[in-house]
Amino acid sequence: MSRTSSSLVLGLLAAGALTLGSASATAAPLPLAGPTTVTPAGHGFKATLTGKATLKAGSVTVTCTVSVATGTVPAAPGNHNPAGPVSSPISAPTYSSCTSSMPGVTPTVTTSGAWAVSMQHGSPITATMSVPAGGLKVTTSGLASCTVVAAPTGAASVPGTWVNGAPSSLTFTNASVPVKVTGGFGCPTSATTSTFNAVYNVADTTDPAQQITVTP
Repeated sequence: MSRTSSSLVLGLLAAGALTLGSASATAAPLPLAGPTTVTPAGHGFKATLTGKATLKAGSVTVTCTVSVATGTVPAAPGNHNPAGPVSSPISAPTYSSCTSSMPGVTPTVTTSGAWAVSMQHGSPITATMSVPAGGLKVTTSGLASCTVVAAPTGAASVPGTWVNGAPSSLTFTNASVPVKVTGGFGCPTSATTSTFNAVYNVADTTDPAQQITVTP
C-alpha cells in the first residue's frame, strides 16, 4: 500500500583497510563493529522533519516541508547488540507540502514496502535507513511529466548520523540514493543517483518525558 511520502532513514558500512605490500595489495580484515544499545527498550518513537527535506536528481530538486515516520525500539534483549547495529522496522516516511524547482511542475511523493532503520554506536553514531526496492516514487504533473523511482533494482541503504538529545536527531547530509528517471522533455532522465538531505527530530511516543538514545 502506498502512502504520500518523501523520504529517508540511512546506513552503517564497516570500513575496509587496504594494505600495500612490496609486490601486491592485500585486503585487511574488516574491523569489528562495537556494541550498540537503543533505549528505552520497547518504546515507540516518532521522527518528524524539521526544516526542509530535499531530493535532487540531475538539475531538478523536490523540496518537502512535512514528513513523519514512526517505529518501535526492539524489546529487550533485542535493543542491544554486542557487536553491531540495532535495527527496527519503521513506517514508510510520509511527505507532503512538496514543491519542485521546475516552474509550473507539481510533485507527488509516495512510498511503499517494508522500511527499516539501524543504529550503530560510535563517533559519530551512524544510522542507516533501508529503502525497499521501488519503495519511493516521485511523479510530477504540469509542464513536465516525470517519474523518479528510488532503489529501482533492489533495496538501498541511505546513510545518516544520529545525535542524542532532547529530542534526539537523525540527519541525512548529501546522502546518495540510486534512482531511475523516466519521462519527456524537462525530465532528468540521465540521472542515476539522487542526493537526499533532511533532519528529523525523534521523540519517545510511549513516554514523552524520556528520550530515544543510542549508547554502547
